[in-house]
Amino acid sequence: MQDQLITSHRILGIDPGTLLMGYAILDTERQKTTPLTFDVLDVRKLDGQYARLQREFFFLQDLIDQYHPTCLAIETQFVDKNPQTMIKIVHAQGVAIAAALSKDLPIYEYSPMKIKMAITGNGHSTKQQVADMLQRFLHLHPEQIPHHLDATDALAIAYCHFLQLGLPFSAEHTAKDWTTFARQRGLVQSAHTTPNQRLRAAMAAK
Repeated sequence: MQDQLITSHRILGIDPGTLLMGYAILDTERQKTTPLTFDVLDVRKLDGQYARLQREFFFLQDLIDQYHPTCLAIETQFVDKNPQTMIKIVHAQGVAIAAALSKDLPIYEYSPMKIKMAITGNGHSTKQQVADMLQRFLHLHPEQIPHHLDATDALAIAYCHFLQLGLPFSAEHTAKDWTTFARQRGLVQSAHTTPNQRLRAAMAAK
């Protein structure tokens, strides 16, 4: 006898950063998704990299204690031409992972391209395109979108993990990639479409 499919999750999504850290809490119940909060932690006023990392660590611990997420989904495999920037981002990733580990949370890592593909069907989408797609998927009002799109990036990471769980539909019709998900939602009629065609189709859907 197979284990019963767990259909309820509370996902903590993190877009790691050394100055602005995006965070989001996404509740999921079968195909229903509800953002509980998404915003950025701004640590630019703190003096020094280690003080900023410490603030992020304690903030995430408090966030986990407040919302009791069931897992952490985080963006990794960040690539930048500046090695120093990459090192700082890796430090921020490590702090977020350490905070989750300190609370015994399972951790799931996704590359930037994987996240964009999951949300828009195009691995080279802009932050604004990702935010626009999330606004449609999650029925968000424009005033709910924070000024800093690191917040919607964090929400995208959480939503990407939700799609990987295969929960939008029944166990017999799970959707573990954007094309399958979009076809089941009626956003596209054929899998033989380009990423831009799928993106335009989803943006036009009500």
